[in-house]
Amino acid sequence: MPEKDDKDAKNFHVDVPTPNEPFFLRGSNSLDWGLKNRLAKIFNPQSGRTVMLAIDHGYFQGPTTGLERVDVNIVPLLPYSDTLMCTRGILRSTIPPSYGKGVVLRMSGGPSILKELSNERLAVDIEDAVRLNVAAMAVQVFVGGEYETQSVHNMTRLVDAGLKHGIATLAVTAVGRDMVRDAKYMRLACRMCAELGATYVKTYYCDDFDTVAASCPVPIVIAGGKKLEEREALTMAHNAIQAGALGVDMGRNIFQSENPQAMIQAVRKVVHENEQPDRAYDYFLTLKNEKKSA
Repeated sequence: MPEKDDKDAKNFHVDVPTPNEPFFLRGSNSLDWGLKNRLAKIFNPQSGRTVMLAIDHGYFQGPTTGLERVDVNIVPLLPYSDTLMCTRGILRSTIPPSYGKGVVLRMSGGPSILKELSNERLAVDIEDAVRLNVAAMAVQVFVGGEYETQSVHNMTRLVDAGLKHGIATLAVTAVGRDMVRDAKYMRLACRMCAELGATYVKTYYCDDFDTVAASCPVPIVIAGGKKLEEREALTMAHNAIQAGALGVDMGRNIFQSENPQAMIQAVRKVVHENEQPDRAYDYFLTLKNEKKSA
């Protein structure tokens, strides 16, 4: 039998107000506790930003340069990431279950680079995402593409399933060969995804990016895009962060760098510490040279 609690010396701290602080991510205050908890495994609560490591390219490109051996090239980078974006095949076969940060799971797929990329469908069941304990689910949205409506419907179905199970949905605004990468298009694509329920959005950096970020009511992270020279990639990341992006989702600009471990750490300086691009590049060179001399 539990003892009766008849002590008179209880302290209810009546002089301490009950905290009622808003969640640190824009547009996320009304989300459920579990969904916010998962978002806090993607975005660093101290900086409010994220360095996502994207390695999901193989779902339509095959063994891209730098991803030939994920166990050799990518696993050593995991300690420097805030979250990992990958497919379920790579997650199960190669990523250590001890990885304690958020996983963003690629949920759409279908065509390879040999076909029309916008003809995607949902390729993973929500129950598998739950089983894999992912923090977010990523879906490609081809605004202006041949299969625009189908891809938007993929996203809205995923949003519904994610809300039911407390998992975030990342809408990835795809840019095909014939689509312009300007602020007018990015504002349209990002706002559509947010209006239709995406928890956060991944898009490309462009001129007047501050208008893209300002007009999107949910967090935006930028895609790394094609491989750039390291200083240029760090400059792009810095400019995007200063214009309102809450992180980067970089793949090729990290794992195709001449020194991926040095590069991802330099990117972290830019994202989490507002480091200037030149100083971040110097940091990259210092780490790279230390490895050579070791």
